[in-house]
This record gives sequence, C-alpha cells and structure tokens, in this order.
Amino acid sequence: MSAILVKIFATALTLSQVLVDPDMVRTSFDPARDQEQVTQLLKDGCAHMRRAFDIEDINLDDLIATAMDDPQAIAGEMKVLQGLSFNDLHASYRQFCKNEKVEPPPVDLAEVISTYNAAVAGLPDAGKLKGLKLPGVSVILDGNGKRFAEVYEPDHRRVWVPLSEIPKSVQQAFVSAEDKRFYQHKGVDERGVIRAFVGNLANPGRPAGGSTITQQVAKNLLVGDDVTYDRKMREMIVASRIERVLSKAEILEIYLNSIYLGRSSWGIEMAARSYFGKSAKALSVSEGALLAGLAKGPNYYNPDTKPDRAQERMAYVLSRMQDDGFLKADQVQQAVAALPSRVPFERIKRTSGFYFVDHVSRDARTLADIDSLSAGGYTVRTTLNPALQQATEAALQEGLARYELSIGRQRYQGAEANLAGAIKALEGVQDPAPAWKRALGAVRLPLYDVQWPAAVVIEKGKDRKTGANVLRVGLADGRVLPLNAWEAARRDLKLHDVVRVQVIEQKGKGAVRADLRTPPAVQGGAVVLENKTGRILAMAGGFSYPLSQLNRTTQAQRQPGSAFKPLTYLAALSKGLQPNTLIWDAPVTLPPVGGDANARGGASWSPKNFDGGGSGIVTLRRALENSKNLVTARLLDGGIESSPEQSLKRVCELAIEAQLYLECTPHYPFVLGAQPVRMIDLAAFYAAVANEGAMPVLHAIETVEENGRTVYSRKAGALVRLGSADPAAFFQLKSMLQGVLERGTARSLKALAPYAAGKTGTSDDENDAWFVGFTNDVTIAVWVGHDNADGKRRTLGRGQTGGKVAAPIFQSILQAAWDHHAPKTPLSPPSPQAAKQLIALPIDLNTGDRLTDGQGRGFTEYFRLNWFGRLSETQFRLVPQSEVYAFRHPDPWSDGEANGGPDYPEEGPYAQGPGWLDSLRQNVPSRRQAEPEREFRWWWEDEAPRRPRRVDPDYFWRNGQVY
Repeated sequence: MSAILVKIFATALTLSQVLVDPDMVRTSFDPARDQEQVTQLLKDGCAHMRRAFDIEDINLDDLIATAMDDPQAIAGEMKVLQGLSFNDLHASYRQFCKNEKVEPPPVDLAEVISTYNAAVAGLPDAGKLKGLKLPGVSVILDGNGKRFAEVYEPDHRRVWVPLSEIPKSVQQAFVSAEDKRFYQHKGVDERGVIRAFVGNLANPGRPAGGSTITQQVAKNLLVGDDVTYDRKMREMIVASRIERVLSKAEILEIYLNSIYLGRSSWGIEMAARSYFGKSAKALSVSEGALLAGLAKGPNYYNPDTKPDRAQERMAYVLSRMQDDGFLKADQVQQAVAALPSRVPFERIKRTSGFYFVDHVSRDARTLADIDSLSAGGYTVRTTLNPALQQATEAALQEGLARYELSIGRQRYQGAEANLAGAIKALEGVQDPAPAWKRALGAVRLPLYDVQWPAAVVIEKGKDRKTGANVLRVGLADGRVLPLNAWEAARRDLKLHDVVRVQVIEQKGKGAVRADLRTPPAVQGGAVVLENKTGRILAMAGGFSYPLSQLNRTTQAQRQPGSAFKPLTYLAALSKGLQPNTLIWDAPVTLPPVGGDANARGGASWSPKNFDGGGSGIVTLRRALENSKNLVTARLLDGGIESSPEQSLKRVCELAIEAQLYLECTPHYPFVLGAQPVRMIDLAAFYAAVANEGAMPVLHAIETVEENGRTVYSRKAGALVRLGSADPAAFFQLKSMLQGVLERGTARSLKALAPYAAGKTGTSDDENDAWFVGFTNDVTIAVWVGHDNADGKRRTLGRGQTGGKVAAPIFQSILQAAWDHHAPKTPLSPPSPQAAKQLIALPIDLNTGDRLTDGQGRGFTEYFRLNWFGRLSETQFRLVPQSEVYAFRHPDPWSDGEANGGPDYPEEGPYAQGPGWLDSLRQNVPSRRQAEPEREFRWWWEDEAPRRPRRVDPDYFWRNGQVY
C-alpha cells in the first residue's frame, strides 16, 4: 500500500468523523481491535459525501471513470498525487462507497489507524480562543508627541477592533469570498471540499484548499500552516471543536483581526489604515471587497504591483456578494468601476533607538503593570529626542571604530550582503538609474541600526592607463567614490559587496572619499539625560542592537575607575576642606579596615598613581583635575573623618544615598572605582552635581494610554536632594570638574571648558574607559570596553584611557546636544542658595595661595564660608605650613622667598601654566653650580645642616619675620 494512499485514508477518517458526528470525534483507535469501527466510519463518511455530491449536481461515478481513462493526466500535474495508484484508489472507492467486496483489500487499515493516531495526538485546546485578544501594535511617541516606533511581535502588526465596528458590507465581502456557507456548516464544509477537489482536477496548476473561515482560524492560531496531511487532519478536528466553544460572530471577529492582507498589515483595521488611511468602520463597499480579495493571496493580488489582478479579484468578490444576496446589481456596477484610491505605502523603516525602545518596554512592565507592549493597543509617550538619539548612536559607532583603527585592531569579516544577483536581474529592466543603485536601495541589511551609509563595490581592479589599483563604491545617493581601506580588507572585498563607509569631505578642493568601516570587537555605551527633569533623551546600549541586545547603559555594571573619585572629593568638601587645600601626592599605606589584617577589609593598602609617580604637595583641585590616586587615598586619612575606616564608611554612605549601589562593601579600592556601577546610575549622580545636589529621577516614559484611556502618567515631583552635602560643596566640585577639561586628564576638550565639566575614568589595566560630563542642561556618560561574558577581562591597550578613548565620543554627543536640544551656554555661577555660603577670591592656581592686590592676575576660586560668614582657611590643614614651604624650596640655603610664583599667561581664569613644582625647579639653580667647592673636612668637623626656615605670609608683627 502506498504511503500517499495511507495518508489519504487517514485524512478521510478525520473528515468522516467531523462531518457525520463532530461531537463524537475520536483521536485514538486500536490498530487491531477497531478496524471494523473505522471501516464503518469511512463508509458513513463516503455516504455523507455522496449526498453532498448530489446536492452539488456532480456525478461522482462519471468523474472517477474519466479519471481512470487517463490517470496520469491528473496525477502527473498534481504533485500531491504523484506516486498514487489510481487502481488502488478506485478499488477503495468500490469497497467503502459502493459496499463491494474487494480482494485483496486495497487498504491496510492498521497502517491507516497508526498514521491517524500519530497525526492527531496532542491537539491544541480550542478553548484558548475564548475571549482571545491577539497581540497587536503599540505606538511609541517621542518627546514631541510624534510617532517614533511601533512595537509588535513578528507577524502581529495589527490593531484589534470588535466585530461591531466592522461594517456589515465588509463582513459579507469576506464571507462571500472565503466561505459562503460560513453560517451553515459546523467548522468543515463538505461542499467547499468538493468544489476545491473538482477545481483542482480542472486546474491543477493553482490548487485550492477548500478551507472554511473556521479552519483558517485554526490554522493561523493553533495548528500552524505546514503543508502536510497531518496538519490538515489536525486543522479539521480543531475547527469542529472551535465551533462548539465559540459563536459564529466570535469566530468571524478573530478571523478579521488575524488575517494577513499585505502592506505589513494583519487584521482589517491595520489594513484599512495602511491602504486607505482610514479606520475599518469607514470602509466603503469597494474598499471592503478589495481587502477581502487579498485574503486569497496578498502578493498575487497586490493592487500596488498587480492592479489588473486586484481589480479582477475585487470584481469576483462583488459578484459573489450579489449571488449571496448581499448587494444589488446597481451597487455592484458602481463599486466595480475602478480600484478604490489608496494612500502611498510607507514602508516601516527605523534605523535608530532600538535600545531605547527595548528599555521603554521593560519600564512599562514595572511602571504601568503591562506584561508586554507587544500585546498591542498601547500608546506610549516617551522622553526621546530622535535627532539626538541618532547622533548619539553615530558618535558611539564612529568612536569605537576609530579606537580600533588607531591601534590596528580593526578586522574585515566580510560584507553584509552581495548584490551580484540582484544587479544582474535589474540590468534588464528599463530604468535611468544604474542597476547597482536600485539594488542598493532595495536591500535590507542585517545591521539596520548602523549609522554609516551603505555602499556597494562597483569597481575593483587595475586602471588600464596607470596600472594603479582601483577600488570604487557607489552610494545610495548615486555618488561614486574611491574607497579607502586597509590592505587585508582590499584583498577580501568582492565586486558588488555591500559595506559600510564614512564619507570624508575634504576641506577646500580636496577630493571626497569613502573610508571603510567595519563592526568593531570592542563595545561601548552612551546615555544623555536632562539635568533638571531626569528625562532620558538618548540611549545607545551597544554598537548595534542586532549584534547584541544587552543594554550596557542599564543592564551591565562596569568598574568606573577615576570617574568615581568625585564622590570622595565631595565628602571632603562637605567636611569643610577647600579646593586649595594642600595634600601630599606621595606614596601612602593605609591600615587594614578594622585594624586586623585578617578582617574583611583585607591587608594594608598602598595604591599607586596611573603614571607610577607622585607630584609632591598639590591642591585638591589640581589633584582631581589630574586624577591622582594617591591623593584620593590620602583623603581617607583625616581628610574626611579622623580615621581611614570612618572616612571609607562616609564615602559608602554617600554612594548609597546617590543610589549608585544598594549596598557598599567598605574596602579601600572602592574609592578608586573598583566596585562596578551602572552607567545610567553614574550619569544620574553627575546630573546631581550639575544641579548642586538635586538628583533627578531618571525616566523614559511620560504616559501610557490604552484605547484612549490613560493607564499610567508620571507624576512630576521635586528633585531628590542629596542631603549629605550642601549646595556649596556641590558647586565647588562642579568647578573642580570644569578644570578637568581645562587643565586635567581631559584637556583635549579644553575648548569646551567654559561650557562643560566632567571626569575621565580608567579602570585597572585599561579594561574600561569612561567620560562622564555635563553642561547646564544635559549630562552625558560614555563607556568603552570589552564585554566580559566569558569571564575574562580584556584590556583596551596600554595608554587607552578615558581621556583618549571616551572623551572624543562625549565631545561629538555634546555637539549634537547643542544642535538638537539646548544651545551652548557657559556653566552657571553658583545658585543664590550656594552663593550665600561661598566667596570668590583669586589664588595662585598651583600653590593654592590667595593673592592680594598687586600680586598679578590669578585663578578665581570659590571658598566656603563658615556659619559666621567668615572664610574657612584649610590650605594647611592636611599638610603643615612648615612642611609646605620646606618642600617648595628644597635647597636648605633658601629662605623660601628667593623665587617668585609661576608666570601666568593672560587668558583669564582658565589660564594654564606649568606645574608649580616644575616652575620653581627650573628657576632654582643647581646646588652643584651655585656652591663653591668646599675643602676636605672630617665628618665631625662638618657644619650642622641648617633647619629649613619657614615664613608665615600672614604674620602680622613684622613682614618676612623668620622663626
């Protein structure tokens, strides 16, 4: 017995049950004991079908006789019947439909039963459809209320509408086109099966299925659309069960909301909007008929590309509606005149904001108790600035690529696509545009959110005249440019490869070129916040969302390195230290936390500076500007609290208050950024610094609506003040961070110093590079590093610091923020509240000494006033004045006043001069050159060394008194 015949009779067993007694369908038979029962079911089913043939006025015996005359004429055309013995099929017909005894039996019922049992085992529950609301599309609006994105599950771009909102004429059009006996059958229509069977015999080239609307619902939502006998059997049984649990109206509502109708539209409502720009309830008769005709094949009857087919199909639907009594002749004549006008098809194409939208979807679960936005029907207004978002992604992607190019780590891993086949197919089509341009415009690239333009290689080889290697690419705008690429990439590139490029516009009359760009191995992230509101304006969680969905701004924690140091300085400033307080930048060893080397805090701690050296005595300002590790460590020893352990605890409390951590482990390396932190949390703290201690509540969602009803609305609240430090301390820190750009580790951004402040950060072995900075309006955090998914830390390379790798990305994003969000303005002076506690005085930037009239132009520093409104002098609190003056003039024969201060350029408060120690040393003569050669003396005859003399500049009795 052929396998095809077994499947046909297993299907016949299914059909017999659902037609004869759909309430008593069995899904399992015993291959040995139940053969007689199965025989009777097949006979009953055949009798039922013969009656249906009579109703359809078809002579089944004549049809079979015709087929038997030339069985290959049918089987040869129909793939599903190839290999079938028509003699066996005819013998089976005689056995089960004519009640004749056939020997030997053509059908092995045991094999049929086994096939049937396996096919219908584990059927899905039809009751799942009761009250079903299919997933649909939710709309994401940007900060201006404009449509930015749609969120939906694959194959579920729909807007659900109740049946009552769908015009009767539209309902009737789909019933007439797809299932004229929808309201009479019980899930499976035997007459529809017969019509499909006869139609397939007459036209085997395009087979018809004969499925009812109920069967289509079962196929689309429960059993799948495999083209197999097994699926057909499951579909028929499930359809009969659906009819028992749902009303006809419920089935039709599900069908009209689930059917695919082209233009990326599922369901009647989305199709009405896509084709006609209106809601389904406003559809006319002809518009409804056009959509109903598309159900049979949206691509085959596409009115945009196949208008003749579409109009013919629409006319067929209208004629069926007339036959079914739904329309009158004059209505049909009026509707069939021409295809209804349609709105242009705007293909949904978004190239940015995927990390942001993913973050919004996650936030919606927490804030609005929404399991999934893709359930559909939601409108979410967000805080996004689309132009800034795109610029942020472009800046991060270009910055990561430039980093790899600068150290020779770039790799070419192949093209995103090759258009050779598409170009060849388009070359024969009449069109003034080159075939490569049309092919490039139509291709959908896998890295759809990469901001570099795509280009196709259209020329590769040697110039016939000069013999030089030629490599040219074509861009989507039609330009043809030479491609600049490294040798390995030039070798591997193929003709018609699609690559990403950065177009370089040369200044003056220089030629424009395209530089090759490839996806980097390094990763990064960037986030832009609005300081006063906490609105997230832009978010890039990685190089490309298709490559990695991990949002590194919110879902990853990395060591912040020196970007964490401002917390320690804030703790010191809030305890009364001033920016000009002097402190040793020299080796230090702090005792174990708890005083016990075996305690949790570990052994004694002896950190080192990044460069391994020290600068002697420096001010707090200059130490933060130049990111001195040793100074940060020394602040724990009396700079904040009396003991290192208490100081460490104080910084921990501040970090927890700033919501950087839920808990803080008190260990020394913590103050140098050893404890990982989320990028978005660190950005929020820096926004608090910009706000003088008022920390915003970060958010990406403003409101969520469902079918016009507000289900969530963010309540505007006051900023959260970090009470551990007052506005004066925060402003002093803000001013010091401004100096990081002017003179410190981010001095490559010196031009931005009047308008921005920030801090670099580099973790051990250059594994992480950071820059976090702010203006009056926004805070921007940038991180660059390698993912640690494999548990291994990978360095960025020697010298690849936050100032070198992350700061340029910050600069590009900041420029975009000025262009697209808020104009460039100088950093604000202290607020009235902070100004009451501060006084601005000129100082020597390097020594921290206050300057008086006639001592030249100095740097304007902000000093805290005490409770009595007096200046709190802390310059020598951590380093005794005698020690300071001794160190300033290491020559014991100098009295400390032999040399003047450094020479400042006339550039205002941000004037940059040499380090004060370097300035003094270069003016002090060498001791060997200055001293005359001494005669030989025994050791007991040598003069005792002089004690360094200390001069108190504020001594009131006599100017220059030595003591």
